[in-house]
Amino acid sequence: MKILVTGAAGFIGFFCCQRLLKDGHEIVGIDNLNSYYDVRLKHARLAQLEGKARFSFVKLDLADREGMAALFRNHHFDVVLHLGAQAGVRYSLDNPFAYVDSNLTGTLTVLEGCRHHGVKHLIYASSSSVYGANTKQPFAVEDRVDSPVSLYAATKKADELMCQTYAHLYRFPITGLRFFTVYGPWGRPDMAYFKFANAIMAGKPIDVYNHGDMKRDFTYIDDIVNGVVAIVDKGPMSSGGESAPHRVYNLGNNQPEQLMDMISLLEARLGVSATKNFLPMQPGDVYSTYADIDATHKDYGFSPITSLAIGLERFVDWYGQYYRQ
Repeated sequence: MKILVTGAAGFIGFFCCQRLLKDGHEIVGIDNLNSYYDVRLKHARLAQLEGKARFSFVKLDLADREGMAALFRNHHFDVVLHLGAQAGVRYSLDNPFAYVDSNLTGTLTVLEGCRHHGVKHLIYASSSSVYGANTKQPFAVEDRVDSPVSLYAATKKADELMCQTYAHLYRFPITGLRFFTVYGPWGRPDMAYFKFANAIMAGKPIDVYNHGDMKRDFTYIDDIVNGVVAIVDKGPMSSGGESAPHRVYNLGNNQPEQLMDMISLLEARLGVSATKNFLPMQPGDVYSTYADIDATHKDYGFSPITSLAIGLERFVDWYGQYYRQ
């Protein structure tokens, strides 16, 4: 298949491109390579992809309406894997327009491209952040998600609503994926585990919010990619003999971990004890995330296998190699 991957230089996009290329697909990757975090890491990921057979890269901003329209005109994509977005909860407090441009306008340009050019299946990234202030756990896709606690979460919920509308109006299948705290090698430097590693290795204290009393459903990158690729390969689910126009699935580890346990594992692997700066809960944060993945397992066989200890070990091994270069 010919597949468009948005956010191809991003963490999840990079790994999905690698796997899809290995499986024999033709990939067109796009990314605007913005400076939200170290652009050198994005270029280093891209360097692992460029030059591979069946891969081409286009530097393009999702909010560029004319550029996106031309991209869809010039290619005939079978599947679109829309992973590009402005990420981060705390950054949305200071830079709200970046989220509207990338996550709302950007998703709309993708939807319009799919609508007008016969894309068979759109798969897009949502987020566990949409569950917001929900207290019932584990989080299930049937739960109400109308209480976001950050602008980032609100834009991701808006993406789901736009996709629902386009699937209903134009009858092409769309599948949304709510990712839960994805981590691993080549990850995002704005994520807690990566920031902690940077601070610990620099001999600086780490900021630990809510005095360490937080839980996250940490999900290793390989498990996430297995889930995404299963959905690409199997395609949209059917209901009553008809393709379901829009469905949403959780991709999480189904096992929330204490933040302090994650820090302890990271300290042990790095061989350094962190100086901890305990702080109150930050605006936009939630106390706990926990994914109900029953539907994802039933429909696509999704079953994460990587423990937090193993995943952090692999991250630290990569971290040491990457920063020794």
